[in-house]
Amino acid sequence: MSKDVEFGLDTFGDVTLAPDGKFLPQAQVIRNVIAEAELADRLGIDFFGIGEHHRTDFAISAPEVALAAIAARTRRIRLGSAVTVLSSDDPIRIFERFSTLDAISQGRAEVILGRGSFIESFPLFGFDLGQYEELFEQKLDLYSAITSNRIVDWQGNWRPPLKGQEIFPPIEKGSLKTWIGVGGTPESVTRAVRYDMHLMLAIIGGDPQRFRPYVDLYQKLVAESGRVAREVGVHSPGYVAETDEKARRELFPHFKKIRDRLGQERGWPPVTEVDFEREIEHGSLYAGSPGTVARKIAETVKGLGLSRFQMKYSAGPMMHENLLSSIELYANKVIPQVRNLLA
Repeated sequence: MSKDVEFGLDTFGDVTLAPDGKFLPQAQVIRNVIAEAELADRLGIDFFGIGEHHRTDFAISAPEVALAAIAARTRRIRLGSAVTVLSSDDPIRIFERFSTLDAISQGRAEVILGRGSFIESFPLFGFDLGQYEELFEQKLDLYSAITSNRIVDWQGNWRPPLKGQEIFPPIEKGSLKTWIGVGGTPESVTRAVRYDMHLMLAIIGGDPQRFRPYVDLYQKLVAESGRVAREVGVHSPGYVAETDEKARRELFPHFKKIRDRLGQERGWPPVTEVDFEREIEHGSLYAGSPGTVARKIAETVKGLGLSRFQMKYSAGPMMHENLLSSIELYANKVIPQVRNLLA
């Protein structure tokens, strides 16, 4: 764990409710996300991430465009994806988009690459789900070649070879900070070490300490490779209100709506209030008063040896005003308490 742990926020641009109880247009949700990022920057939060989706319940399909708008309206906060679905995208275009974002933001861009737990981008862009693993592996190899070399020579099965190719625009200073998103497979940990990238653990359910073996594996492989250890982070859902009771009362109906919607697609049973309480008490849902959330984050940071904690603050159709309040409490009360607990 680094001495100065970073604290971030993530959103998928969940389509939220208006005060009249109707869903907002996706265009308005995107504008609200930009406002939420501006608030996070003003409050001193370290990172703001936007996930990529292509479906009715999430508004953002092109994170880099939204991040560029945010970059032009913020001063210090780092900006990145959460995640970029590499398997159904083009590594060259990913680099070009994020190197452009890096230029606009004056060096604040990051990428979190993942295979994606949502698969709608594969048929949308004409990729075969049967090549799920092969596409990710080969595209990651090409992406790594682009970020490691000014002139790229590369050959694989999914596209014609590259010979003496330069990719524009180059990163102005240093390199493009890249994380590998890990949902729970040792192969993903191995990739992070092989390609010398940071490790982001996506822990969206169950005891976060069950991911300790992945951190241990990462440290073991780093030591064996002779590389310098990179950062280890966690992405998990959360919501902060003035009291535990208020946070649970406000969050549960929205938590249930989004989990049940996904459950219908994936064969999960409907979420009960008992399930919800269990995730708060013993799982990976960081919901409650500032003190409750701070203590839980501190336990996770210490238990896993983290360099960064990112809270997925958007919560299904919960209203924009509630999200702004949660961001303020996270920045002004949770983060200072976590730092005190870690000191």
